[in-house]
Amino acid sequence: MKTHRSTVINMTEGSPVSLIVQFSVPMLIGNLFQQLYNLVDSVIVGQFVGADALAAIGATGSVTFLFFALCNGIGSGGGIVTSQFFGNGDTAKVKSCIVNTGYIMMIFPLIVGIIAFILSRHILIMLDTPSEIMADAVAYIRIMCVGIVFVSLYNYASSMLRALGDSKTPLYFLIFSCVLNTGLDILFVYVFHMSVVGAGVATAISQLVSGISCLIYAMQKNEYFRFKRDDLKYDRDISHKVIRLGVPLSLQFSLIAISCMALQKVVNSFGKVAVAAFTATSRIEQIIHQPYQTLGAALSTFTGQNYGAHKIDRIKTGYKKSLMLMAGFSLAMLPVMQFFGEAIIKIFVEDKEVITMGAMALRISSIFYVMLGLIYVVRGVLNGLGDSFFALLNGIVEVIGRFIVPILLTQIAFIGLWGIWWSVGIVWSMSGITAWMRYLWYKKKLK
Repeated sequence: MKTHRSTVINMTEGSPVSLIVQFSVPMLIGNLFQQLYNLVDSVIVGQFVGADALAAIGATGSVTFLFFALCNGIGSGGGIVTSQFFGNGDTAKVKSCIVNTGYIMMIFPLIVGIIAFILSRHILIMLDTPSEIMADAVAYIRIMCVGIVFVSLYNYASSMLRALGDSKTPLYFLIFSCVLNTGLDILFVYVFHMSVVGAGVATAISQLVSGISCLIYAMQKNEYFRFKRDDLKYDRDISHKVIRLGVPLSLQFSLIAISCMALQKVVNSFGKVAVAAFTATSRIEQIIHQPYQTLGAALSTFTGQNYGAHKIDRIKTGYKKSLMLMAGFSLAMLPVMQFFGEAIIKIFVEDKEVITMGAMALRISSIFYVMLGLIYVVRGVLNGLGDSFFALLNGIVEVIGRFIVPILLTQIAFIGLWGIWWSVGIVWSMSGITAWMRYLWYKKKLK
């Protein structure tokens, strides 16, 4: 079959490290641009509106993460199944998986978005969101609920393309939409004075443009997206396979989101200064997550393709090399956060109390970056193998950790508020060790 070799990458042949890096770099750039959506919203709102508005956006982060996670898990599951069919050389099933995952992603995000819109205020109240920022938080989160369909559209298209080894096409459209988002943020927030509502509308419009453009381009340029009538048939077996893998991933992401909501409730109890500081540090940590997340996603595609091709030794080699890459990045980031925390937080806000608190928080959490990286590397391999049980197990560990650890630590007198960020690192460690143990068990089954 004729394909576009400039974008589609067969990861079953060649140097594992070279392939993983080649796949990761465009996706890393894309993920960083994706994070700019939240970052730009936070910087523009924090600088032009104030710390309260910044806190309002931050207070919604864990809730919107929950809603998006429910949808993204299905897309990720479809991507893993597609990569396995691609590695096995089964073109017909690759196309069928793309189509049937699309059917699921047309319906599921719409249902989630409607439910999320209705429940958003009640959830924010349950999380003890400070009354001073409640109105802005509700307005922002409801716009994000409408945008769930748009975000899911892009994530679906990019998941399918990445399953085929194409990490470049999603990048191009993310760069464009990020530039568009920045311009619209300035227009709506600074020029039209729409505050957090303007930031939310800018993000929703930009995601819509990104998703539609990426999907149209894929249909025009990628042979696997050119369907005949037979390709468009509903396939029960493939749909069930996507759902069987996607639902546990959705549950994993959702449980992690729920655990973040539990942590947000603890943060909210310390007032709006703590919420603003937590928002700023969370935005920074989201950027730190990106190299790890990219490496994990690359490993997922690499593992899925090689598992489909029955090349187990390549999977093990890719895992070991990825651990080395992860450790190197973690060590490089440690001194940056230890010595330049104040300067980093100043990007978001001018409030001195928030800056001081946020800088200290970065010093605490950066100690645990290696454990954060371990989670993503092991998760990438296990997801590529189709280990749906691990997805659920990892989510349960996060929930237990984030419900219990921050509450216990913040009650200790000499730790107090700082228990918020110590708990983040401890939960990373719990999840990382659990993931590593699961890999050791699963490794024995790989023959």
